[in-house]
Amino acid sequence: MVKIRLTRTGRHKDPTYRIVVSDSRFARDGRIIEQVGFYDPNLEGEKACILDREKILKWLNNGALPSETVKSLLSKQGIIAEFASSKVKSKKGE
Repeated sequence: MVKIRLTRTGRHKDPTYRIVVSDSRFARDGRIIEQVGFYDPNLEGEKACILDREKILKWLNNGALPSETVKSLLSKQGIIAEFASSKVKSKKGE
């Protein structure tokens, strides 16, 4: 199963995270498929979370599942709502 999740980077007691697409069978900081964003919990505002919308939407459409933390970050950026509206549009088109 492919997941969109966080992988930890940064220094001791000063974490930063990459938002990556990886197989759920691999370790948290192990092999990844693609990096789709960056998250720094120490920053405020727009600089705290940098996301590649197109890549994330592509992976969500291909069936990747976001972790709970990533899902909340995507919701704050409006990506989950955009994904849900695209699913509704595609069902109406059938």
